[in-house]
Amino acid sequence: MNDKGIRKNIEKIILKKKFENVAVKVENKVVYLTGKVNSYDAFLDLGLRIGKKKNVEGVVNNLEYPNKERKEKKKGSASKIGKADVVIVGGGVIGSSIARELSKYKLRVILVEKASDVACGTTKANNAMVHTGIGENMGTLKQKLCVKGQQMFEKISDELNVPYKQNGMWIITTKDSLAKMKLPSFISDFIAKRIIPMIVLRRGKKLGITMNLTKRRELLKREPNITKKVLAGIYSPTYGITCPYLFTIALAENAMENGVEVMLNTEVVDIVTKESKVESVVTTKGIIDANFVINAAGLYTDEIAGMAGAREYTIHPKKGATLIFDKKANEYINHSMSMLRFPRTKHYKGGGAMTTIDGNIQWGPTISETPDKEDTTVTTEDIEKMFESYSPLLEDFPEKLVITYFSGLRACTFTEDFIIKSSKKIKGFVHAAGIQSPGLTAAPAIAEMTISLLKNEGLKLEAKNNFDPYNKKKIVTRDLSNEEKKKLIEKNPQYGEIVCRCEQVTKGEVVDAIHSKIPALSIDAIKRRTRAGMGRCQGGFCLPNIVKILAQETDIPIEKILKNEGGSDLFIGRAKCLLEDKYDEN
Repeated sequence: MNDKGIRKNIEKIILKKKFENVAVKVENKVVYLTGKVNSYDAFLDLGLRIGKKKNVEGVVNNLEYPNKERKEKKKGSASKIGKADVVIVGGGVIGSSIARELSKYKLRVILVEKASDVACGTTKANNAMVHTGIGENMGTLKQKLCVKGQQMFEKISDELNVPYKQNGMWIITTKDSLAKMKLPSFISDFIAKRIIPMIVLRRGKKLGITMNLTKRRELLKREPNITKKVLAGIYSPTYGITCPYLFTIALAENAMENGVEVMLNTEVVDIVTKESKVESVVTTKGIIDANFVINAAGLYTDEIAGMAGAREYTIHPKKGATLIFDKKANEYINHSMSMLRFPRTKHYKGGGAMTTIDGNIQWGPTISETPDKEDTTVTTEDIEKMFESYSPLLEDFPEKLVITYFSGLRACTFTEDFIIKSSKKIKGFVHAAGIQSPGLTAAPAIAEMTISLLKNEGLKLEAKNNFDPYNKKKIVTRDLSNEEKKKLIEKNPQYGEIVCRCEQVTKGEVVDAIHSKIPALSIDAIKRRTRAGMGRCQGGFCLPNIVKILAQETDIPIEKILKNEGGSDLFIGRAKCLLEDKYDEN
């Protein structure tokens, strides 16, 4: 269907839904909406209706709605600070994967990230599952790249020395799977026990995914704590788990070892083009001349694309909340598990009770729309929703063992699929956008696809002879034998000084993190690398220890040490100074 035909179909939708103040334009199968609607829900509704239409490749939703956020354009520095063949915008798992892939070639590559560390956005707040592709819509780019990325994950994890384990997953049906369908129980039970497993197994076979049907009696033997309402279980042994931030940090560090420059605390504020071709990237630190730009900015990919005059989609964030339980509950389930419910929520796999690489159990994630790209709050309603959703799967689970919760944001487009393509408007500008679940799994495949796009755009790719794919294994004291610990402590006594009791993290590990290739200069940056503060007490014991070590190793005054980014101050000043000020006032 051509642009004219697409436009006619969209105008019918607008007329039917009585959106009187909306104008539509279609260009290269991308739909552009302008005008206004009376709510954010209407903004979403129209965008999603259009996005699911056949032949629509993108929706740029510029509709106004009440209380829409207005952003002031930031100013960059006019000084020239560098020149690159390729600039990558964004230091999440996608940008870091692409950086490592590009480091295999004789190129000048610069990755710019506005935060003080890599893996600070969507990447750090997902549930760390390495998916198989069974949960994605058939024929989507999401599914294709997920299947390929999953096949690449073990090799890359081994090279980077990051944790990865194929611990499997149960896909479960119960007597409640079709409760909302209001069918007679004998019909719903038959469908849940016989028909649904058959459909799932058929999908798996088509994708080449190993899956096994397990009868109720056997399932209850293998997972004795699941609900007795269970009817059938499909076991998917190749489902895996990793650590998303350790994986991303390792990717970025390996890229740096192979010649990529990583610039942190560097925000892109403009992209200069000339004659519809990329010319330079303007940042808060200065201008980088570049021939190619890869837009891997996550939630902000639409805004970065807009700077280049290459906007072909709009990001609408979806929030997902997760509960983390104390390791005391870690033997309650043997594998991750998810209960199928019908009708399914569109573009949502449903979450579940998942194991983690570090031995905790997590419940989630949930899903909800939010207009705010910085909204990572977790509300009482979110927590209640998680208990309501996952308690039926594990009825006697020790819910009081919750130690923390968090939420992350998915960078969704209205077509609800990955957008990995060269811009149709600006030569040298490549989109890596719309990356929601299973983006972590697909990251290696997305990187390969992006390099192919760059080659087609004219980038000369000459392989290096000295590319080193391996990262040195980091010291993790709790994983060592007593004999290994003894030898290590003899060489460096700091590895015998425990600073985090819950996770058994030593001073030596914290010091290593501070002085690593990408220095950990905040409490959360150290937490991501060592797990100090991630245990039962959530930093109650170790926080003062970490602050003291960080101040000693960096000469940062204690009152200047941050939890994470700017504005996350831990202290307001030195206590005696505050007392002196008080007495001076009197």
